[in-house]
Amino acid sequence: MRDRQARSREKANEMLNIKTDRLILRRFREEDSSALYAYLHDPQSSCFFSLRLSDEDSALTEAKKRSADDQYVAVCLKKNDELIGDLFAMSEEDAISVGWNFNPRFAGQGYAFEAAHALFAYLFDERHARRLYAYVEDTNQPSQRLCQKLGMRLEGTFKEFISFMKDQQGQPVYENTMQYAILRREWGTLKARV
Repeated sequence: MRDRQARSREKANEMLNIKTDRLILRRFREEDSSALYAYLHDPQSSCFFSLRLSDEDSALTEAKKRSADDQYVAVCLKKNDELIGDLFAMSEEDAISVGWNFNPRFAGQGYAFEAAHALFAYLFDERHARRLYAYVEDTNQPSQRLCQKLGMRLEGTFKEFISFMKDQQGQPVYENTMQYAILRREWGTLKARV
């Protein structure tokens, strides 16, 4: 078991480079800063408010930081290497917290599913994850649909779980958060049906 975990950690440190029909999933680069700024200067989902970028300089700093961190995966168009969003995968032993954030300009074209599906396959097949899970705000219908399309099941809803903003009186506004998950054996069953 320890050998498998050690191999999994080594693979986590390798540079990710996954190609799909339309996308490349790779490590961030400094030159991604402008495209990163395009969707993080005004995040659509409240869970990304803390990542809000105030200007191009802060975007460059964030792109540099992410270029040294394999937890963040740049999602780029294969035809021109343009950054259109990102995924994250944060390991906790053999369970991995996953998520996604895409430029709204590219919404509705299936890119999030294509990228997340490829990442899930990598995490289960190459990194030997036992379980993947995602937190989604109860108001974020597109992410809920994506979780379901990826074969994740709803495990529960945490009422007034977390706050990402304050109201006009400076009081925290708490959101309900849903947790979705999928096990490796469930993924294997899902892959067999596809």
